[in-house]
Amino acid sequence: MQLDDKEKQASLDVAEDSRQTDWQEPSFVAELFQGNFAWGHIHPFPLQSAEDKKIGDDYIEVLRTVLEEHIDPSDVDRTGEVPQSGLDALAAVGAYGMKIPKEYGGLGLSQTNYSRACAFMSSYCASTAAGITAHQSIGVPQPLKLFGTKEQKEKFLPRIAKGAVTAFALTEPGVGSDPAKMVTTATPSEDGSHYVINGRKLWITNGTRCEMMVVMARTPSIMVNGKEKKQISAFVVETNTPGFDVIHRCDFMGIRGIQNGLLNFDNVKVPAENIIGKPGEGLKIALVTLNTGRLSIPATTSAGGKAAILAGGKWAAERNQWGAPIGKHQNTAQKLAVFASDTLAMEAVTWLGCSMADKGGSDIRIEAAMAKYFTTVHGCQIADDFLQLRGGRGYETAESLAKRGEEPIPAERMVRDARIARIVEGTDEIMRLFIAREAMDAHVRQIMPLMMPGGNKMKHVFSSFLPFYAKWYPKQWLPAGSSYDTRYLNARNQSHLTFIGKYAKKLARTMFHTMAKYQQKLEREQLIMANFVDIGTDLFVMAAVLSYTDALLETAEDRDELQRLADLFCTDARDRITANLKAVGKNHNSMYTQVANDVMKGKFDWMCTDIYTDVPQGYMKYMNESIDAFEAKHGKKIATTELEEAPAVAEPAEV
Repeated sequence: MQLDDKEKQASLDVAEDSRQTDWQEPSFVAELFQGNFAWGHIHPFPLQSAEDKKIGDDYIEVLRTVLEEHIDPSDVDRTGEVPQSGLDALAAVGAYGMKIPKEYGGLGLSQTNYSRACAFMSSYCASTAAGITAHQSIGVPQPLKLFGTKEQKEKFLPRIAKGAVTAFALTEPGVGSDPAKMVTTATPSEDGSHYVINGRKLWITNGTRCEMMVVMARTPSIMVNGKEKKQISAFVVETNTPGFDVIHRCDFMGIRGIQNGLLNFDNVKVPAENIIGKPGEGLKIALVTLNTGRLSIPATTSAGGKAAILAGGKWAAERNQWGAPIGKHQNTAQKLAVFASDTLAMEAVTWLGCSMADKGGSDIRIEAAMAKYFTTVHGCQIADDFLQLRGGRGYETAESLAKRGEEPIPAERMVRDARIARIVEGTDEIMRLFIAREAMDAHVRQIMPLMMPGGNKMKHVFSSFLPFYAKWYPKQWLPAGSSYDTRYLNARNQSHLTFIGKYAKKLARTMFHTMAKYQQKLEREQLIMANFVDIGTDLFVMAAVLSYTDALLETAEDRDELQRLADLFCTDARDRITANLKAVGKNHNSMYTQVANDVMKGKFDWMCTDIYTDVPQGYMKYMNESIDAFEAKHGKKIATTELEEAPAVAEPAEV
C-alpha cells in the first residue's frame, strides 16, 4: 500500500470511529434511503404550539428593540466591528443563554424559538447573528449540555448565560475536514492532574474575544490489536490561561463583523476535569453537537429568502422596462416564483428539523445535515438571483444607494453574507459525503464484514447477509403506496406523494445496484454519490413541503395560491430527481477526472498568458505583518514546523 493510501485509510478510520454507530431512534430519511416512505413520521406536520410561539414572539420583540437601538448593520459591514454596547445589551437580555436551561441562568428556549431568534437577528445583521450562533450552537454551551458533568455545567453555564462568549476550535492551518491530520496536542501530566496543549487553530469564530472555548486536540494514541488508534479529545479552555494568544484576526468577504482568528496554544495548562466526555471522544462529541447545531443555519438562510420575496416582489412590480413591470417578463417571473417556492421549502425543512429536536424520539443526524445542505445551496442561489434582479442597484452598496437618494437595499451584502453558509459547519462536499455514508449504513453493515480480512465470512453470509437481502430486495420492486393520509392537499399535490413513494424505492435499489457494481471503488465515485444525496434530499424536502403545506392550509387565507406554491417546488424537484437518476448511469465523470489531472500537471498553463501571475511584494508585507507583530509583542518565535505527533501508549487494560 502506498503512503497516500495509508494516509487515506487512517483518515477513514478516524472518521468511522467518530460516527454514531447505532440508530437507537427512527430516522425518516434513513428509511427513505432504504425505500420506505414513512409519511406518518412527519405528518401531520408538528407545528409550534401557541404557547411556545408566544414565548418566541415576545423574545423577538425584545431583540428588535436591542438591535435597533444599539447596532447599525451598515456600520458593522463597513467597520468590521459589532459595537460593544450592542453585545452588552444582547447579553443583558439573555441572548448568550437562549438554549441554556433556566436552572443555570439561561432562557431555556426551545430549539424552534432559538432558531426563530437567530433568523430574526440574521435578517437584521448577519454578523451579529453569526457570533451568537457560533457561540451557542457549536460553542461551549451545547457540548456541555449534551456531554458535560454536573460539575462542569455548574461551573461554566451560569457564566455563559450572563454573557461569557465562547467558541469551538477544531480547524487548523493544515487541517480542515480531515481530523486525522490534526497536530494540536494535549499531553497529560505525569500525575494526571492536567493536560498541556500545544498547537494552532484557524478560522475560529469568536476566537479573538471569547472567554472560553471547546478545543479539539490529539491526546496520546492507544494500541488496539497491535494497531495505533488516534485519540482526539475535547477540552474546555479558558482564554485567560497563560500561553494562549491571538495571532491574527481574519477579514472576510462577508459577515465582516465576526471576530474570527488564528489562535496559538503554547504550553497551555488545562485541568483534567475540563475534558468533555472521555479521552478519544472529541470528534464524536463534535458530530453529535452539530446534529442540532446545524439547524440554526437553515433558519438564518430562510430569512434571506423572505427578504428576497419582499424586496424582490416590490421592485419587480415597480420597475418598468419595455412597456411593462419587469416581473411580467418571464425571466424575472421565474426568479420571483423560485424565491417563493424555495423559501417555502427552506421553511419546511427548518421547522421540521427543529420540531424533531424539541420533541425527541427521532435520530435527526441526516435530516439536520440535509436541511443545512439544501437551504444553503438554494439560499445562496436566491441571494445571487436577487442581486441580478436588482441589476446595477444590486451590485451597488446600500450606503452608496442611500447617499444618492435611493432605497438602500443591501443586495450585494446579502450575497457576501450568505456565501459562507455553504462552507461553515461542513462544506457542500463534506455534507454530501456525510449524508452518503449515513444513507448507506444499512448496506455497509452487511457488506463490510465480507471485505475485511479474517472473520467467518460464510457465517455472516448465511446468518445476516442473505436473510437481510432476501427480505429487503424484493420489496424494492413492489408497488409503492398510492394513497397517503392528508387533510387539505389537492389532487395534484397528492400525486407528488405517490411520486415520493415510488422514487424512494427506485433510489434504494439503484443505490444497491451501484454499490454492487463499484464495491470498494465506490468511494472514488463521489459525483455518483452526490447524485444519490441530491435525489434523497429532494425527496425529503418534497415530503416536508407537502406535510407543511397541508398544515398551513387549515388557516390559509387563499388555499389555491399555497397549493400552487407547493406544486411548483415539487414539480421542479421532480425534474432534478429524474435528471440525477439518469446521471448515475450515464455521465462523463471520468472526463472531469482526466482533465483535472491535466490541469494539476500544468498542461494548460499555455493558455494563461496576458495575466499578471507574480505575487506583488505588498502582499508579502501583509503575509508577515501579523506574525512579526506577535513575535515582537511576546519576544518569542512562533514555530513554523508541524508539531510532533502524540506518542502512542500501551492499550489500557479495560479496553
